Amino acid sequence: MIYDNQNNHFNQSSELLNFKNDIEKDNYFKSYAENKVYWLKRNRYYHQSIINFLKSRIPPNSSVIEIGSATGDTLKALEPLTGVGIEHNPYLVRIAEEKYFFLRFINTDIESDNALDELIKENANFDFIILSDLIGTLDDIQKVFEKLKSISHSKTKVIVNYYNYFWNPPIKILEALKLKMKTGEKNWLYIEEIKNLLFLSGFNVCDSGNIILIPAYIPIISAFVNRYLARLPFIRRLCITGFVIAENKEIKTNIEDYSVTVLVPCRNEEGNIESIIERIPKFGKHTEIIFVEGNSADNTYAKIEEVIKSHPDVDIKLLKQTGKGKGDAVRKGFESAEGDILMILDADMTVDPEELPKFYNALKSGKGEFINGTRLVYQMDDRAMRRLNKLGNIFFSKMFSWLLSQRITDTLCGTKVLFRKDYIRIAGNRKYFGDFDPYGDFDLLFGASKLNMKIIEIPVRYKNRKYGDTNINRFRDGFLLLKMCFFAMRKLKLSRKK
Repeated sequence: MIYDNQNNHFNQSSELLNFKNDIEKDNYFKSYAENKVYWLKRNRYYHQSIINFLKSRIPPNSSVIEIGSATGDTLKALEPLTGVGIEHNPYLVRIAEEKYFFLRFINTDIESDNALDELIKENANFDFIILSDLIGTLDDIQKVFEKLKSISHSKTKVIVNYYNYFWNPPIKILEALKLKMKTGEKNWLYIEEIKNLLFLSGFNVCDSGNIILIPAYIPIISAFVNRYLARLPFIRRLCITGFVIAENKEIKTNIEDYSVTVLVPCRNEEGNIESIIERIPKFGKHTEIIFVEGNSADNTYAKIEEVIKSHPDVDIKLLKQTGKGKGDAVRKGFESAEGDILMILDADMTVDPEELPKFYNALKSGKGEFINGTRLVYQMDDRAMRRLNKLGNIFFSKMFSWLLSQRITDTLCGTKVLFRKDYIRIAGNRKYFGDFDPYGDFDLLFGASKLNMKIIEIPVRYKNRKYGDTNINRFRDGFLLLKMCFFAMRKLKLSRKK
């Protein structure tokens, strides 16, 4: 029997949007809790394996909080001096309170803005924070990790165990055969993505690994395989569950604020212009917006002129592109930029402008020198990226990670951020690569790699285009990407020039 995910956050987040009234919502919570209890018992070997792992890392009489505590069994098994569970489903909270009256359970959604207010008011800090089989279901993992800082002290450890995405196909089959409780789609998470998100949130990773190769009980075999074979190189990557342990890191204070330029290349995006202006947040000392309009067939240029007049309080510039391609638009826009920090935001609004402060904070706090967005972590809208495009992006991310000697999961995400002074260095070194890139993404990535800049990725949610048609041709652009792979190999791996 295969395992059941401990957490119910994803199912509730997606389902709650469809409820017509409180009665429907209450019935859903009740039904879900009943199913949860059933599957926790049915797959007790998996859950006990997770508990055993946590007990090996958390000494008794510690102060422990579990995010996504379900019926409280894991929290109780850890024998905490102070134990708190955070759980979204009120029926699961009631079950936990009846079973373990000596522990404390709070009914709240961890992703809500005031989820931890009660604990913050009490100045509650915990030795260990557990997120068991939870992060694959969250809408914004980084935001949740950042919240945990408010209930941490200098020695706090965060323990995350997570779902291995490679197990997705067999799990879907088991769900179809009703051998496993349905848990919905998961975020595309690998161990490096978890480490990166913890790092971005102010935690230092101190340990990581893989556990549980066989999640069902088979006498003698399960214990032998999970204890010994699951730890061997290569085989351990097949484990159903991985873990990351991170310690609290002090956040720098009094970090300097910078001015920002948000560059928006646009072609045939008339319907998105107003929204772009209204939704780009104001952050840093000053926010400048530069539109580079690429000879549109619709009224994009006139629309930008209109919004400039209707928003006199916003610093907006409009440039007319003389060349072709996004790469040319990026170079033209950055030449006129005055901000200390340069950002690219695609005009198709497939990435929310509200994501930009994350990039700003990562750059200004020194977590990276070049901040690249990645669309391949969180679940994306159904029509945002076709399956063949997604597979192509994964293939090229592997290729370019090798070529750049840094982990890159999404080379073509349009959201990229760096300091203007570093862009000037990249532009000054451009003659080494030449004018080869019609997109602009690789000109920046290759330049950053050549200058040994630290590249950090921030996951973003990829949305459906709301206006117009995509300018991407997957076969033509795929061929161009292959050409750039060979180009980069010659320049970055095979050339003797330094």
